[in-house]
Amino acid sequence: MTRERNGEYGTMLFSGFALQRRLLVAVLAGLLVAIPAVIASAQPAPITRDIAGSKDHPLVPRYEGSLIIGYKTDRFAEVDIPMGPSVNPGVEKRRFERVDAAEGARTRLLYVAPPKRTSLEVMRNYKEALLADGFKTLFECSRDTCGDSIELPFLEFNPSRQLTDSQVTEFAFSANVVDQRLLVVKLDRPQGPVHVIVFTAHQDNVANPTAGGRVAVFVDVVESGTMEKRMVTVQAPEMAMNLGRDGKQAIYGIYFDFDKADIKPESKPQLEEMAKLLQANPGLKVYIAGHTDNQGALDYNVGLSQRRAEAVVRALAMQYGIAAARLTARGLGPLAPVTSNATEDGRAKNRRVELVQQ
Repeated sequence: MTRERNGEYGTMLFSGFALQRRLLVAVLAGLLVAIPAVIASAQPAPITRDIAGSKDHPLVPRYEGSLIIGYKTDRFAEVDIPMGPSVNPGVEKRRFERVDAAEGARTRLLYVAPPKRTSLEVMRNYKEALLADGFKTLFECSRDTCGDSIELPFLEFNPSRQLTDSQVTEFAFSANVVDQRLLVVKLDRPQGPVHVIVFTAHQDNVANPTAGGRVAVFVDVVESGTMEKRMVTVQAPEMAMNLGRDGKQAIYGIYFDFDKADIKPESKPQLEEMAKLLQANPGLKVYIAGHTDNQGALDYNVGLSQRRAEAVVRALAMQYGIAAARLTARGLGPLAPVTSNATEDGRAKNRRVELVQQ
């Protein structure tokens, strides 16, 4: 009786081990099938087409066979235009020796060229095509004549130029960047000039190897004279009401050229309304406060806003006979925004003149 039971127990134990072994083998077999699939899914997808929603700028044709991996447009933006080589005054402070500026509708494009092309070949094609269409060269450089690591002030230290919608765009020009070339051209048109910046280099992309080991091309296009005028002239009675209620009035109808303090002629309607307000209220004294967005150095923006406020004071005093003693200019730069500077619409609202009751 005991032997039979022991025999049954041994048979059952052996059967249990056999079942466990079969289950283990099945699990291991499943893992062997699954692991390659997981590894394959973790690999970046090869770049075979333009990203969704992107297109070439109509004034700048692409190098044949290139693919768009980054694309962004802004209805209106301020853009630094590099006009000199990269210089390195200190750690993480690389900048361009000279920078001009432009504002207008902006298009940024990031391409990868076909494999086995050189940066020289790609840039030469861009230059020939742009000059043939009437553009004029403002600045160009290559390799050592571009200065120290020109891709750093051009992209890494310039958040307004970066494309960060995906890792493949964020990590363009992220390793082994060689044969850097920069071209800046300008086309004069009746409706406003167009600036085009083309940067090419052979590079690696740490986020997606298929976007590296080849030339990448960054194209930045700025079409000036394209801003939609949406800020209406504030009439004198409305300004009087808002000053009485809020103690201040935001003014968007005073226009300046980018980075300058000269009042543009189209500002005349708003200046006339400000003069009417002050003439109708001879006891009113106001601060003329200049405001900027947060693009650029704080000290520079404060100085620029001060010069612009002083220009408004001079215009009211000299052109409309308002006593200068009633007007005090103050430049606040970006220190008193009315909204976030995270978007171009927000930055446009922050660039303003204010009347503040004394």
